[in-house]
Amino acid sequence: MNLVKQICVASLFLTSLLIEAATPPNITAHEAHLKAEEIFRAHARHKELTSEISKRIIISYLDELDPIKCYLTKQDLSPYLDPSNELLKKIESDYKKEEFSVFQSLYDLFLEAIERRNLIEEKIEALPLPKEVTAKELHEADWPANSDDLESKLLKIRALQNDSAEKLATPEQSTIFFQRVAKRRYLREKEFTGASKLDQKRQMLSCFLKALASSLDSHTMYFTPQEAKQFLIQVQQRLFGIGAQLRDDLNGFTVVQIVEGGPASHSNELKIGDKIIAVNHEPIAGMDITEAVDLIRGPEGSAVILTIVREHPSQKEEKFDIVIIREEIVLTESRFSSKVEPYGSGAIGYLSLHSFYQDPKHSSYIDLKKSIDEMKACHNVKGIILDLRHNSGGLLPQAVEVTGLFIDKGVVASIKDHTGHVQRLRNLNEEVSWSGPLIILINRASASASEIVALALADYGRALIVGDEATYGKGTYQTFTLESSNPEKINPQGEYKVTRGAYYTVGGRTPQLTGVKSDLEVPGILSNMEIGEKYAKYPLENDKISPLFEDDLSDVHPLYRTRLKKALGKSIQKPSNKLDTYIADLKAHSQKRIEKNANYQNFLKEIRAIDRYEIDFNLTGQNDLQLEEAFNIMKELILLSKNGS
Repeated sequence: MNLVKQICVASLFLTSLLIEAATPPNITAHEAHLKAEEIFRAHARHKELTSEISKRIIISYLDELDPIKCYLTKQDLSPYLDPSNELLKKIESDYKKEEFSVFQSLYDLFLEAIERRNLIEEKIEALPLPKEVTAKELHEADWPANSDDLESKLLKIRALQNDSAEKLATPEQSTIFFQRVAKRRYLREKEFTGASKLDQKRQMLSCFLKALASSLDSHTMYFTPQEAKQFLIQVQQRLFGIGAQLRDDLNGFTVVQIVEGGPASHSNELKIGDKIIAVNHEPIAGMDITEAVDLIRGPEGSAVILTIVREHPSQKEEKFDIVIIREEIVLTESRFSSKVEPYGSGAIGYLSLHSFYQDPKHSSYIDLKKSIDEMKACHNVKGIILDLRHNSGGLLPQAVEVTGLFIDKGVVASIKDHTGHVQRLRNLNEEVSWSGPLIILINRASASASEIVALALADYGRALIVGDEATYGKGTYQTFTLESSNPEKINPQGEYKVTRGAYYTVGGRTPQLTGVKSDLEVPGILSNMEIGEKYAKYPLENDKISPLFEDDLSDVHPLYRTRLKKALGKSIQKPSNKLDTYIADLKAHSQKRIEKNANYQNFLKEIRAIDRYEIDFNLTGQNDLQLEEAFNIMKELILLSKNGS
């Protein structure tokens, strides 16, 4: 089985501005059953619908319908919150017959709840709002007990929204804010009410598939066609369009950012602040922003006509059309960045990798290698810091190639699939790009492919791990049914991502649940946050396989072993414990620096007091103290390595 389609969620683009797709997938009950069976067959652990999985599906299904518990009540849900054995058996029996009557009943209940919510919203328009409501209070709230309790909760939600609106500069902005909130609620409700009974049935089946997938583990997911397209953009960090970020202002979409190097910046006709009111002469005001963005996107080299309204301080606003030729837009700022910092007679190289990506023109391996080569050509590089903070993963083969920049040939990782078969992933690159002092900077949001790189380099003794106590702890891999090389070929019935098994590094370890532990703990913004696989609903367990420093090639077909053995040659990476001799001193000195740093101590006080629902990534304007300390550790590591060599 080819596992190179492994995909993990990476940094998002425009996600804060997007609303979920309103069009349900074109799917029947029979096709939904077939899709569910495909997911079961491919999954690492769960192979059939059981009572336990049925119970999980009910919980996940309710999350799909009413994620913040502001429509349904405990009174509505009394048969479902603690389902009887009879109800669970009915779900299993129906499923075998390709029927979904329990979930249809819940869906119908939700449609009634939408009508009730709208009546309550009208009623509370004139009611006084409660004081001192917190986001935490609402996020942690259980289902409202009944309609009265629901009304109380909706009043609290409105109070929280009102508090946000009062912070806006003008009453007009406040009015627009509430209009936007109402529009988003209306559009989401419209997804469920649909244009017809057929739409409702398709949406119900879509919600069932989403619930089934998420009940198996937190990384198995079902996507509608539009969600699949957006997911692929997130993974590849590329799209075809004009390179502009938009904001929905109800009467059009305002340009809030223009991507440097994109077609909009090349044409120089579109300006930040311009309002787009039509695409190819089709009005877009009032559209879901997802629909508007889809109209603007299109094949590379094709033209799109944008009707623009531009305001001028001293004259009447003007309306005009501009033509922009669509191009491939690579979101480089969401992929990779680099710099050098002078140190002594040379420099320290800094590489920040935000995801593990690959497309026909770019890859994380190629971009990192090019940057390292340029650093070495222009500077006397003494050490390199590879920053994998907030890097939630990407393509597994890219993690192997990136690791190969820093080691000789050999096993980087192994993957054990749903059948128990173990496949080894090897670095076969001829050249090591950097063999000197190396630090991997991690935090609690470093996950998946990031953890492969960090743990493999730690297993070989090639790098020190610095940062939060541990990484996210995602040691499972997923395959995605959508072909990344053919993003236009999306199944109208939807796509899915399924957990196929676990991965292990050369030392036989998996970061699943436990994460990659730091050699030197240096706290950052996420250090006290409850982030990680161990907080997920249904994580797979942690286990081990045998270390593979001595590669016997047993996973390779006998016909190809000789050829691979020749390709590996004698330049096999050997594990080293040299860095272990430096850790005690480095740790002691780092702790002293942090203790004496007043800014750092203030920062630590602030992160201990952070409300996880109101996290601010720019606390009191602090510098990146975690990165600054990583540079301090690197400077000392360079000296120790020089003296110890």
